[in-house]
Amino acid sequence: MASPPSATSGSTWPARLTTRVWKGKARFQLVLDPVAWTAAGLLASTVMGSGVVSGVELGSALGAAVVLQVLLGLLTGLYRSRYHYGSFAEYGGIAVIALIVACGLMAVTLGDSPFVLLTVFSAVIFMTGSRYLIRWSHQIATRPLRGERVLVVGAGDAAESLIRQMLSNPDGEYLPVGLIDDDPHKRHLSIHGVRVRGTSRDIAEAAGWLNAAGVIVAIADSDAEFLQKCRESLEPTGKWLRTIPPLAEMVNRKVEIGDIRDIKVEDLIGRAPVHTDLAEIAKKVAGKRVLVTGAGGSIGSELCRQLFALHPESLVMLDRDETALHGVELTLYGSALLMSPNTVLADIRDRAALDHVFAEAKPQIVFHAAALKHLPMLQRFPEEAWKTNVHGTLNVLEAARAVGVETFVNISTDKAAAPTSELGRSKRIAERLVSGFAAKSPGTYLSVRFGNVLGSRGSVLLSFQEQIRQGGPITVTDPEVRRFFMTIPEACQLVLQAATIGEDGYVMVLDMGEPVRIVDIARSLVAMSNQNTEIVYTGLREGEKLDEELFGDYEGTVIRIHDKISRVEAPVLSPVDLPEFTADRGIIDTFCDRSCRPHPEVGRREPVGGAADLPAPVKLVKDEVRP
Repeated sequence: MASPPSATSGSTWPARLTTRVWKGKARFQLVLDPVAWTAAGLLASTVMGSGVVSGVELGSALGAAVVLQVLLGLLTGLYRSRYHYGSFAEYGGIAVIALIVACGLMAVTLGDSPFVLLTVFSAVIFMTGSRYLIRWSHQIATRPLRGERVLVVGAGDAAESLIRQMLSNPDGEYLPVGLIDDDPHKRHLSIHGVRVRGTSRDIAEAAGWLNAAGVIVAIADSDAEFLQKCRESLEPTGKWLRTIPPLAEMVNRKVEIGDIRDIKVEDLIGRAPVHTDLAEIAKKVAGKRVLVTGAGGSIGSELCRQLFALHPESLVMLDRDETALHGVELTLYGSALLMSPNTVLADIRDRAALDHVFAEAKPQIVFHAAALKHLPMLQRFPEEAWKTNVHGTLNVLEAARAVGVETFVNISTDKAAAPTSELGRSKRIAERLVSGFAAKSPGTYLSVRFGNVLGSRGSVLLSFQEQIRQGGPITVTDPEVRRFFMTIPEACQLVLQAATIGEDGYVMVLDMGEPVRIVDIARSLVAMSNQNTEIVYTGLREGEKLDEELFGDYEGTVIRIHDKISRVEAPVLSPVDLPEFTADRGIIDTFCDRSCRPHPEVGRREPVGGAADLPAPVKLVKDEVRP
């Protein structure tokens, strides 16, 4: 196939003329539509034959038609850009005006219906046809002739939006040349002139004969196995593969060209798409005063982003890290002067500061995301876990109760289930404190528990990427260590859902799918980097488990309240009954009697090459409600 032309779309006089006509299309139609009626009347008169309509009647009819068309067009906004140009809505407006004009013509011609019908029918064709030609010419003139030729997978709404955006920008970086879709009913489909060229089995072949530089999977919640197959098909061809974010990352907006990105390891883990009731969540948040602690962190900042899109009355973002607050304010508002009363610098360890902030903000909904979360550090400095995760949470709870908060959501972790570490024990006590406040306070107080989030600050994913960048080795504690993983946006979306449907005094546990072997993530990253990087096993650290758990053996009946959310009990703990902290024993809690089981494979090394195959995506099995 010939390579794309080298000339830019705007370099020829036809393209410049088309662009000028497009800019003044409303004015042009104000001239073209009367011409359409005149041409239609003359055509009808010729077809009907001489003598059917006299010259005077024809002149009167055409004059009446032109006047009515212009007046009604101006009144209905047809010539003032009320409708999207060349759309079905505009064609509908033209049809309504034509019917009214037809009534006027019947009066002028004394009921000569054949002439009137032929005139009106011809005029509608001429008016809609001129719009189609102008719009088609503009699309041809603005095609991005220098953009990379791409094959788009998925002929749905996302693909339609992307293709329309690609074809409307002459300087765009993508030029769609074909579609791929497995639906047999779409095998002859064409979207904005881009045709379906086959199914997913034909990706490599179609990309080759269409001379495409790469493939874009325009399916917001692509199955991990499907992405893996696409990658394997394209690998021998050298063509790149990109996709768009999941729906959880696009709250209340449509996909845009800027959303197209390279495949990430998160896409290949095998998470099932998250489906939440956005209308129910929006009803809960819209118009309410909301406060988020730890707003600068990975979870806190994403919560702020999603909450902001739901239009609360106010969104107070509290953190002790001024740089993090600067970042989240910049993301939400496009500027970061740090002068807004909604951006608050405070430490949850400072009870007096919290009382002052809550008294001024008077929040109705609180999301408590502030915490210390790095297990090895808190094993070394357990008193810091106690100060922040336990007493810091207690400070936030008491400040919330003092102003009558309606809903309090404590962000917890799977390490609080059957805890064996200082981090787990501190978060477990926090869960119990929340249940204690639920028992004695108005409003709803609950905790939300979930596992690791991919891409958070200090996460294993970012650590592995940095180790690969430095040339290795990648350090993994154990070849069999497994963890639950979820992306930050979907975790926050489920947190909002849990806050909406959660029950007072309980722990809401998010469905994390099947646990993933950490070494599989490491191998995936190495394979995607095309580098030879060694993997070294260092052994489990103090307090660390080989496999994490979402439910403790002592938590009673697990009740599923949502497709992705379960509910368990957390024993009530009153502040006056807080267990003591001692430097030699660490954090003590009633349910902290299990110990870590170290694995013997410390120091074993595993060479992994860049050409290694990615592991098969994890298959998800829906959790069963268990006693």
